Amino acid sequence: MALVRQDYIAPWWTYWLHNFPHLNFNFQPVDNTFRPEESNYQQSLILLACVSAVGLGLSLLVLAVNLSCLCCCRKEEEEETKRPDSCCVTWAAVITGLVICSAVGVGFYGNSETNDGVYQLTYSLYNANQTVGGIDSLVTSSLNSMQVGLDEHLSRLDEIFSTRGDYSQTLRFMRMMADNIIRQLITLPDFSRAKVDLGAIADQTAFVEYYRWLTYLLLLILDLVICLAACVGLAKQSRWLLISIMVFGVLTLILSWASLGAGTATAVGTSDFCVSPDKFIVNQTRDVISADVVHYYLYCTPTLPNPFQQSLTTFQRSLTTMQIQVQGLLQFSLSIFPTAERDLLGIQRLLNSTEFNLHQLTALLDCRSLHKDYLDALLGVCYDGVEGLLYLCLFSLLAASAFLVMLCAVPRAWTLISSRDKEYDDIDEEDPFNPQARRMAPYNPNRAHIHSFVSFSSSLGSQNSLQPPPQAATSSATTSEYMNQSMLFGGNPRYENVPLIGRGSPPPSYSPSMRTTYLSMTEAQIRHFGTDFQT
Repeated sequence: MALVRQDYIAPWWTYWLHNFPHLNFNFQPVDNTFRPEESNYQQSLILLACVSAVGLGLSLLVLAVNLSCLCCCRKEEEEETKRPDSCCVTWAAVITGLVICSAVGVGFYGNSETNDGVYQLTYSLYNANQTVGGIDSLVTSSLNSMQVGLDEHLSRLDEIFSTRGDYSQTLRFMRMMADNIIRQLITLPDFSRAKVDLGAIADQTAFVEYYRWLTYLLLLILDLVICLAACVGLAKQSRWLLISIMVFGVLTLILSWASLGAGTATAVGTSDFCVSPDKFIVNQTRDVISADVVHYYLYCTPTLPNPFQQSLTTFQRSLTTMQIQVQGLLQFSLSIFPTAERDLLGIQRLLNSTEFNLHQLTALLDCRSLHKDYLDALLGVCYDGVEGLLYLCLFSLLAASAFLVMLCAVPRAWTLISSRDKEYDDIDEEDPFNPQARRMAPYNPNRAHIHSFVSFSSSLGSQNSLQPPPQAATSSATTSEYMNQSMLFGGNPRYENVPLIGRGSPPPSYSPSMRTTYLSMTEAQIRHFGTDFQT
C-alpha cells in the first residue's frame, strides 16, 4: 500500500532492512510483516539482537587468544626486533584513535537524527491526541445538551403550553429534531472506544527517548575519554592508565556490541512498520473504526468522499429547523405565556452553542489535520529515526572494532614499556663509560677517589701511552695541567683523558677483565700516582 501513496514513499533503507531474514528461535522463517503482538515476530527481532552477542563472543575470544599468545610466547627480543613492534603499536594507536574519533562523530550525528525523528513523532502524537480529544469533547457536549439540557426545557414548556395544542405540537416536532441530532452524533466515530491514549503513548515515548539519547551521549563521551587516556598513557608510558584503559575498554566493547544489537533490532522492526504503515493501522483499528473512515484519514485525497458529510448535513438542517421553531415561539407565545420566556431563551442559547460546536466539529473531522499529523509522524520515524539508527549502528560497529584493536595493542605496549624498564635496570652504575653513571658521579661520595681506568693499565697496549709521568719527574706545570683538566670537567676524574678527546679518538674498548683490573688497584699504585687527581 505504501507504493500507491504519492505523499509518502518509504525510503530505500527501510526496504533494505525489511528484507533482513526473520527467524524464530527454531531458526524457521517468519513473515516480516510488522506484527509486534505475535510471539514469532518478537522472537525474530530478539534473534537479530542476539547476533551482536556472537560478535561480542568472537571479540572476547580474539582478545583472549591475543593475551595468551603474548603471555605464553613471550621471548627476549633484541634491539632491532623491538623497533618494529614499537612502530606497529604506535601505528595501531594512531589508526585506532582516528577510527574512534570518526565513530564518535558518526554517533553524535546519528543520535541527533534519531532524537529529531522521535521528537517529530511525539509532537505529531500530541497534535493528533488534541484533535481526537477535541472531537470526543464536542460530541459529548452536544449529546449532553440534546439529551439533558434540551429535554429539561421541553418538559417545562409542555406544562406551560398544555392548553395550546398547536404549541405542544411544535414542542413534539422539536423533540423529533433533537432525536435526529442525537442519532447523527452517535454515528460519528467514537475514538475513545479504541482505548488508546495517544498522549500517554507520546509521554512514554518521550521518556524512553530521553534516556536513550542520554545513554548514547554518555557512551560517546566515554569513548572520547578512553581514546584520550590511551594517547596520554602511551605518551607518558603510564602503567596505571593502561590498566584503566583495559578495564574500561572491555566495558565499552561490551556496551558497543549491546548497542549494536539493540539498534539493529529496533531499526529492522521500525522498517517493517514503515514499509506498510497503512496496513498495520487498518488492522489495529478494524474492530473500532470502520474501514472507510480509516482510509479517509490515511489517504485524504479529493476523490475520497467524506464519510461524515451526510451526518453533519443532517445535523445542521435539524439544528436550523429547531432554531426557526424556537424563534416562532418567542415571537407568538410570550404574549400569552410570559413564563415560557425563560425556557425558550434557554433553548435558544443551547442551540446556538450546539451550532458553534457543530462548526468546530466539522473542522476537526476534516481529514487534513489528522492526515498531516500522520505524515509528519511517518516522516519523523521512517526518515530521520531509521536513518539515525543506522548511523548509530555504524558507530557501534566502528567503536567495537577500534576498541578490540586497542585492547590487543595495549598489552603489547605494556610489554615494550616493561622491557625498556628492564634495560634501564640492567645498566651497571659502576660502568665507567655509562653516561648515566657519569651524570650521577658527582653525587656519589664513595667514588670521589676513584681514578680513571685509562690512567692505569690497558690490555690493548695503551697503558704505556696513557701512563702518567712518574712521581719524581712530575713538575709543577704538569700538576697544574692536570688540575685544570679536573676543574674543566666538573671535578670528575673520569674525564681527565683530554688528549684522547682532543684527537677525536673514540673511547677505548674494554672488557670485564679490564674493569676488574681497574677496580682492583693496589695500594702501591695509589701511592705511585699520589693524590694529584683526587677531587
